[in-house]
Amino acid sequence: MKNQFELDDFDRKILRTLQENADYSMAELGEKVGLSHTPCWRRIKRLETEGIIKGKVTLLDPRKLDLSVTVYAYLIIKSHDETSLNDFESAVQSVPEIVECYSTSGDKDYVLRIVVDSVEHYETLLKRSLVHLPNVASVNSTFALKQVKYTTELPL
Repeated sequence: MKNQFELDDFDRKILRTLQENADYSMAELGEKVGLSHTPCWRRIKRLETEGIIKGKVTLLDPRKLDLSVTVYAYLIIKSHDETSLNDFESAVQSVPEIVECYSTSGDKDYVLRIVVDSVEHYETLLKRSLVHLPNVASVNSTFALKQVKYTTELPL
């Protein structure tokens, strides 16, 4: 889907800079991108209105919170009718350990990124929750050994 308006160089600079650090004051942000306070603020408001800027969050270090186990769970769904898929996608929203869920092409229907404190925690989650999600036929799990790269910054 194409944006309703084209991003110019200032918009891209603003977005890149905010991805690095959303805590900049408007004056600091304007200085970094080469705009004064008011035009910079107006552009941010437009980017928010257009839905390009979805929100501002604080990124946490999962290891420092004792959440050092990342699991990728590949799921096959029993039925692919709209109601069954919607029921599954709705149920996923209520499992806090599932931090990402993607519908995929290929031989698996969904991939989940799950963050937990231990392999034992994941085993319990698998037995008590994941296999009981609506319409799940099978779950195949892979444990991440080491995070080689992680970024929330989009390549603008």
